[in-house]
Amino acid sequence: MNLRDLRYFIALAETRHFGRAAEQCFVSQPTLSTQIRKLEDELGVPLFERSPRKILLTPAGERILKHAREALSQVGLMQDIAKHTLDPEAASIRLGIFPTLAPYLLPHVVPNIRKRFPQLELLLIEEKTEVLIQQLRDGLIDAAVLAEPVTDEHFDCLHLFTEPFVLALPEKHPLSKQRTLGLPDLATQHLLLLEDGHCLRDQALEVCSLSGAGEKEGFRATSLETLRQMVAAGVGITLLPILAVQPPVPVSPHIRLLPFKHPAPTRRIALYWRKSSVRGGFLRDIGVQIASLPKSLFEIRGK
Repeated sequence: MNLRDLRYFIALAETRHFGRAAEQCFVSQPTLSTQIRKLEDELGVPLFERSPRKILLTPAGERILKHAREALSQVGLMQDIAKHTLDPEAASIRLGIFPTLAPYLLPHVVPNIRKRFPQLELLLIEEKTEVLIQQLRDGLIDAAVLAEPVTDEHFDCLHLFTEPFVLALPEKHPLSKQRTLGLPDLATQHLLLLEDGHCLRDQALEVCSLSGAGEKEGFRATSLETLRQMVAAGVGITLLPILAVQPPVPVSPHIRLLPFKHPAPTRRIALYWRKSSVRGGFLRDIGVQIASLPKSLFEIRGK
């Protein structure tokens, strides 16, 4: 048994597809399939149920998967200790970030991180919050930028910033004549929201609960960009985090953006990492770089 075979096994367990697993591991499909068979022969138990349409883990495979991840995590930790000891700023950092923040935050922070740590290899992973939390627990990533709170006694964290929401509405919507609005102004309104699994959906539902607003039935978006296009088309209104309406995001002439009166609805963003990580101090330094955003990014343009 070797580490390469464990990586093949984990890739197949996660993708449930030989072709995608082979592509992820940068090997041919026959090679990956052969090594998986050899691993099963060595262990003496089948790890997968194979059928023409799907690949499923066997009960033994489910149990072995947990230990395979732990084994690779421990090996990675040993490698990290050695590399980090030699040069902390020249190592690789795997940073997770959720989809409704990644494309809007990264253009503002990655150049500063590269300037401050020119030797650092920053590997960015974009996934939904639930996936990132599990990857952080499993040691598959080093840190994650997440919306607070994340309750896990094994995590350490650094608050980065508090991001206000703005209301995006069609230019001819009755509320578009206002300069600002309060939560009571949303009462009886029905908002376009994201599909399940996005933390932003939960945050928007909380705002709806506080204001008396509801969700527009029959529509759930897969991304903020879909929400933005639906608002521009006059389909409805939605909440957008303010970084999602700042440059380099282009201005839409058909969308009116309204800030909320104090206290405005917000989301708190923090950097999380494992308390056991040997990189804790360095990860905190990266967090400080992310947190050094100009205040103007949290204000409506032209206001």
